[in-house]
Amino acid sequence: MESEIAVVGWTGELPAFPHFPRTEGLSGEAVRTGAVVVANDIRHDSRYLTTFGTTQSEVIIPVCNSRSQVVGTVDVESDRLNAFEEQDVRFLKQCASALEPLFARS
Repeated sequence: MESEIAVVGWTGELPAFPHFPRTEGLSGEAVRTGAVVVANDIRHDSRYLTTFGTTQSEVIIPVCNSRSQVVGTVDVESDRLNAFEEQDVRFLKQCASALEPLFARS
């Protein structure tokens, strides 16, 4: 459904919200803006939507198709505060770029 974001892969426990409106959460922000979202302390980010009870930091990288439309995200969460640095963001951007061909028909 285009009005929702669906979590399609994860490790460990089931996310608290496997489906949620595109307008909510840090993922919603990344989808809306097409920009990377880094929250190194989710307690101080009002956009945060609980996924796992242990999350302290989160980074979301948009996956864009050849028309620069966001077709997915790479969402990484950590149980540590300030877990993500610029080198992590660069690596995850490479991962997102590698995923783009999977969405070629989007």
